[in-house]
Amino acid sequence: MDFSWTIVVAGALVGLAVGLTGMGGGALMTPIMVMFFGVNPTAAIGSDLATSLFMKPFGAAVHHRAGTIRWDIVRWLLPTALPAAFGGALLLQALGDGETLQTRVKYVIGGALLLAVIGMVARMCLDRRRGLGSDTAEDADVRVRPVATLLIGLVGGVVVGMTSVGSGSLIIVMLMLAHPRLKANHLVGTDLVQAVPLVGAAALGHFLVGDVSLGLAGTLLIGAIPGVVAGALLSTRVSGAALRWALIVLLTGSGLAMWGVSGMPLVLVCVAVAAVGVTVTLRTRKAPRPEKTDADDTRTEEREPSPTMTA
Repeated sequence: MDFSWTIVVAGALVGLAVGLTGMGGGALMTPIMVMFFGVNPTAAIGSDLATSLFMKPFGAAVHHRAGTIRWDIVRWLLPTALPAAFGGALLLQALGDGETLQTRVKYVIGGALLLAVIGMVARMCLDRRRGLGSDTAEDADVRVRPVATLLIGLVGGVVVGMTSVGSGSLIIVMLMLAHPRLKANHLVGTDLVQAVPLVGAAALGHFLVGDVSLGLAGTLLIGAIPGVVAGALLSTRVSGAALRWALIVLLTGSGLAMWGVSGMPLVLVCVAVAAVGVTVTLRTRKAPRPEKTDADDTRTEEREPSPTMTA
């Protein structure tokens, strides 16, 4: 297997993770290119953004057909997110040049990866709380919060523009905090749609400063597009919680490695995070389901047609 085909396989694996969980695109692709293929960090960021620009519309199209997009929120995100993402790409140049720049970018990527881990854990905690019945409103009753949404676009845009990390993890967590009663599928659909122009603006900024390798991005897409499709098809058959914890372990290890942590300390941290993930996943599976109440039984009987009606 030559160098190009290993990149195709890497793209397929990352696409599979994105399709299964909706997260992990830039957070996995960028460190893989830096640590395993020796790509310069700035080139890895730009090429990953170019890859995401063509990969994310596949998921966005599915949500558009399903009607699970809050366009009012998208309209308030983009005015700050687009210039922030473009500016974030240019802001990298202020960190230095040559080897100094690449070293500093590694630290920035490492910080973004660990921030993404915090975001993923926060998202799972929020999902569990929402699953306890707090999400009782219809999406039409959830009003957009303009100031908070504009700030989310600003912060998320800068992070994505500088690191390519966060369009599928950090932003969706911030949206959940700002609009806690928004339905989960609408959160994912809204995040995917806004991510398309967001990564486009960031990719344009990196392209203008010469940080995008079109050949590398094209090779990644060969594997990433079928990987996303396959992941979406498998998403209903595989435990999402287990996959998210696997991503958390990988992102934690990658982030610490970008910061220069290696050897036994890195292994111990990853094992500890994996142990927490296994414990939480097993406890979630063993948690007793809520028992039916008399009101539930009454509603069930009302929905079921009587023998007289069916006759």
